[in-house]
Amino acid sequence: PNPPEVQKQKGTQKRALARKHAKEPIRPGTPEPVEGREHAYVQTELYLEEICDRIVEVDGECQTDEFLDRPPTPLFIPAKTGKDIATQIEEGELFDFDIEVKPILEVLIGKTVEQALLEVMEEEELAQLRAHQRAFIELRNAEFAELQRLEEQDRRIREEKERRRLEHLEKLRKQKETTEKIAARAFAKRYLADLIPSVFSNLYDSGFFYDPIERDIETKFLPWLMSEVEETLQKKVLGRIMLDSLIRTVVEKRLDAFSCQPLPDQTEA
Repeated sequence: PNPPEVQKQKGTQKRALARKHAKEPIRPGTPEPVEGREHAYVQTELYLEEICDRIVEVDGECQTDEFLDRPPTPLFIPAKTGKDIATQIEEGELFDFDIEVKPILEVLIGKTVEQALLEVMEEEELAQLRAHQRAFIELRNAEFAELQRLEEQDRRIREEKERRRLEHLEKLRKQKETTEKIAARAFAKRYLADLIPSVFSNLYDSGFFYDPIERDIETKFLPWLMSEVEETLQKKVLGRIMLDSLIRTVVEKRLDAFSCQPLPDQTEA
């Protein structure tokens, strides 16, 4: 193959690898361990192997038969064939350095310049890719911030709708409660319009409403008067009983006295 084509293919492969690495997501590194801890290195391969600092050593022995030492192998020298012929070449007959080195230098310089240009183009392409990636990240962050703002706005709108719905339901509930209270009050007022006079009349007939002076006379004065009259009557009855007893005693004594006196005829005799 032609060397320039080989170099061009290698440059193309390098650029393809650079694009592939640029498209791959940047993986974040492992964060530093917190104070008092340290990272432990583990194997992530499919087949694990034991890793140790000390190489396992095993002692082994064997016994060989006694043999005579083999003589050293002589150096192989192939047999000479053909005839030796010599010739004389003067300076400048086969090779002119100034003429022969010029295309080599041109090729080397051209390849060096081409490689330098390829590397510069690759660096510029990588810089453009990084700039594009930074712009993409900034755009993505801006879109993410806008999305968060819209989500927050939507959340506030939903909360406001829910709050207003609850306020409307509370207003309807209070309005219904007020209507029920007004209806109950009107019904109670109509129901009690005829009930209160009848209740008062029944209570008055049952004696719950009375004249305080009359009630005072009935509860205090009349019982006292009756007790005084009863006491007076008891005293009168007791006086009469005592008087009757005295009269009876006097009468009995007089009867006894009269019965003990002799008759006048008997006295004269």
